[in-house]
Amino acid sequence: MLERIKIRLPIGRPRTRPGAVAADKAYSSRGNRAYLRRRRIKAVIPEKVDQAANRKRRGSRGGRPITHDPDLYKQRNTAERCINRMKEWRGLAFRFDKTPDSYLAGLHLRGAVLWIRSLRPA
Repeated sequence: MLERIKIRLPIGRPRTRPGAVAADKAYSSRGNRAYLRRRRIKAVIPEKVDQAANRKRRGSRGGRPITHDPDLYKQRNTAERCINRMKEWRGLAFRFDKTPDSYLAGLHLRGAVLWIRSLRPA
């Protein structure tokens, strides 16, 4: 998914590499962290308790403790709420569409509806 991200800034061409990626503990694998490190993306992912215990058990061979920015991690809530609003459409939540193109069209349509609703005064 990170391969297809385009970050639009006020000027210049869209960036293809985000500054940081926030995820929950389910994505705290070595492979995910190595991929982010290779692309020079900051990983804002807390460490699982069992991974930390295994690292500590190995001692100096276990590597450095994993750090993450707790303030940046709190902003993950905004993206989670957006995903939940997208999934209010039943077709997107259960993926009734047969082709990836029609599913992507549904995502675009739902995003446009949410954006238009956000422009209306409350």
